[in-house]
Amino acid sequence: MRRSYSRAVLSGIGAALCNFGAALAGDTPGLPIKAASVSSPYHWTGFYVGGHVGYSRGHANTTLSDPAPSGARNSFGSLFGGVQFGYNYLLTSRVLLGVEADISFPNYLSADDITASRTGAASDVAHKIDYVATLRGRLGYTFDRWMVYGTGGAAWTQGRFEQTPGVSDDQNEILRRFTGWTAGAGAEVAIAPPWTTRIEYLYSRFGSASATFPSGTRYESAFDIHTLRLGLNWKPGAPGAGAAYGAAWPSVGGAKAVDPDRWELHGQTTYIQQGYPAFRSPYVGENSFTPWAQTRNTWTTTAFLGFRLWQGGEFYYSPELLQGFGLHETSGAAGFPNGEAQKSDFAYPHYHTSRLFYRQTFGFGGAQEKLESAPNKLSGKVDISRLTLQVGKLPVTDIFDGNSYARDPRKDFINWSIWAAGAFDYGADKVGLTYGAVADFNQKNWALRAGYFLVPSQSNANTFDMHLMQRGNYVVELETRYSLLSRPGKLRTIAWVNTVFAGSYRETLDNPALNLDIAQTRASRVKYGYVFNVEQSVTDDIGLFGRWSWNDGKNEIMAFTDIDASLSFGASIKGTAWGRPNDTVGVGAAFNGLSQDHRDFIAAGGLGILIGDGRLNYRQERVLESYYALGVTKEVSLTFDYQFLANPAYNADRGPISIFSGRLHAEF
Repeated sequence: MRRSYSRAVLSGIGAALCNFGAALAGDTPGLPIKAASVSSPYHWTGFYVGGHVGYSRGHANTTLSDPAPSGARNSFGSLFGGVQFGYNYLLTSRVLLGVEADISFPNYLSADDITASRTGAASDVAHKIDYVATLRGRLGYTFDRWMVYGTGGAAWTQGRFEQTPGVSDDQNEILRRFTGWTAGAGAEVAIAPPWTTRIEYLYSRFGSASATFPSGTRYESAFDIHTLRLGLNWKPGAPGAGAAYGAAWPSVGGAKAVDPDRWELHGQTTYIQQGYPAFRSPYVGENSFTPWAQTRNTWTTTAFLGFRLWQGGEFYYSPELLQGFGLHETSGAAGFPNGEAQKSDFAYPHYHTSRLFYRQTFGFGGAQEKLESAPNKLSGKVDISRLTLQVGKLPVTDIFDGNSYARDPRKDFINWSIWAAGAFDYGADKVGLTYGAVADFNQKNWALRAGYFLVPSQSNANTFDMHLMQRGNYVVELETRYSLLSRPGKLRTIAWVNTVFAGSYRETLDNPALNLDIAQTRASRVKYGYVFNVEQSVTDDIGLFGRWSWNDGKNEIMAFTDIDASLSFGASIKGTAWGRPNDTVGVGAAFNGLSQDHRDFIAAGGLGILIGDGRLNYRQERVLESYYALGVTKEVSLTFDYQFLANPAYNADRGPISIFSGRLHAEF
């Protein structure tokens, strides 16, 4: 009786997992689930690599001696994301033996990597997690395309103890390694020949570690973590692994087990190394490039998952790991030289959800066009006359201010004021993301888009102002498509309005008692502006682009950069003429300016998001950028980039600066 009951439970779990896998791979509610009726087994033996996301919740037991010792217990939690790789060996008995290593990183928000924070008599101490890693064995039992398993092994993590205030900046931070063990269980189901997805629970417990700061303060901590996570694995060499993602199982009886058109996966990784030699600088301020030579790097890795839910309905999710530092902690120029350098610096990778949104398309019939598969875009035919609605988390520039030749710092120009409209202060947090809703009405020769997005709660913040509709970023774009000398072109005209909680440059200057603290003048205010964005094909290999953007320049910049007017233009040239069709040469320039109120505030010693030298000999900031992107393969490019930056942060007393960059980009 018990054995029959156990078999029934296992059969139920197996059917549920198969149905879940079939749904991911192609079946939708109300449609026949073909995967459950096909008996072609998955080839489990071999190496695999993949990624995972999840949520961790834990408790830390801490002791702070400052000077008298006191103990406390603290709860913490965070989203995590990471990567794993391993090897499976399937016995003839269907028992699976495996080994797996993984590493996970906390979410990017400032408080999400903190396990405990203690306040003593003379200072505060925070314990942060840089990463959690495990090396585990796996023991499982397989049922053709799915399996259940138990897992356990060693775990370790790096803790970062930070004291505020401390003796000196380089002694306020101490790194400690925690070691421990982990155990858990999971279930995994194959959704296509090279792909499996899993759900997994892990419990990790770490022994204590301690540190004594130069001030004499001592901190000790031990903690445990409960983690529930979802994963996706790719198995190279599996039958069908060489086919496109979403490839179907072999047909059985003439019927396919899954529909490859229902989900797609893309990915990218980009590494940028950037630096400059010493330059002329009679003085520096808090937001100044330091005049001695420096180099910094950034790195991002992203997966782009798209699911077709039903007719016209699509869901997109893009987990991303980001790491690195912009030059001078991403400050020193309004036209900042690295578009991958967000405004939060990370010594170790951090996880964030770069996109999470739903898209619904309503076709109105008539002629159709084919959409090619791309990140955040499922392939397929759609009506040219259509209305598309989107809602969720995404960058505003995914929808507005697009340009075929200058819009992606991972592939083309990387200066902020060339790959985007410099004076377009769109809603975003410190990594360039926001939440919003967009309507896009498309016709053959034009498109009209309108969107509403959340804005930061204050200038350059990671939190959003939740006074919905009362405050926000309102954007309208008219895209017109035309032909000039039989070559296609596009003109995008953008108008935008921000209703925000912001300070006034002039009110701050007019009240000397504020001592340039613009935060004391924050109130509900309006900022508005426009963008003209043009692209023109000259030949199949040569394209031109230009942008003119402007805002009223009276109140604080909320999210993008300290520019009130910007003109940028340039050209992109494919290497077909010299036998390198996968290579691209780009040349571009930007001229950036400030409003009178804004420049007076900076000249008096005020600080913007990225600029502020303490004083100002105002001139237009000028940028010249050129790059050569070498197509190593169709999927991999190596770029050499040079930027000449005159009057950095609008200051003629400093610079010019020559900035050299190398970029490695790969995608699938």
